[in-house]
Amino acid sequence: MKKLFLTTIIILSLLAFCGCEKVEKEGIYKTGTYTGIVPYISYGKEYVTTATIYVGKYGNIESCFIDSTYQTENGTITTKKALHDDYAMKQTSANIGIISGGAEWYEQVEQIEKKVIEEQNLDWVKWTDEEQTKLSLDIISGVTITADTYIKAVNQALTQAKK
Repeated sequence: MKKLFLTTIIILSLLAFCGCEKVEKEGIYKTGTYTGIVPYISYGKEYVTTATIYVGKYGNIESCFIDSTYQTENGTITTKKALHDDYAMKQTSANIGIISGGAEWYEQVEQIEKKVIEEQNLDWVKWTDEEQTKLSLDIISGVTITADTYIKAVNQALTQAKK
């Protein structure tokens, strides 16, 4: 009886240690970090959108980071994410009426980043013109920002990452 009990404990222990590795679904991208860069002008200011995508060892997008660099009125070079609440977009967003109480730029771009990771591609993006200058992000609740350059930068990064 002791031998049976000991054998059962050993088998269960081996299963516990050997059978716990989570098997990931193989993605369509090469492991690595990829960046897309899109310069643009808005309201007379020059901006540079960057998107950095990290693809893990199983070929899946594990992180997406989108930001926009520009020069402030006092000449400081900064990014919209670095400004955080000081970018002061919440009231403008609230006035549009789609997001109750409004949302700051970084809060809205986080929704796009999450969607890229969730979908593992940009197939969900719908352009409203052939030149791909206007897009509809109605699929993402909580986003009112103009995001064409953000999507283009992500697309550049993902194009580099494809196997």
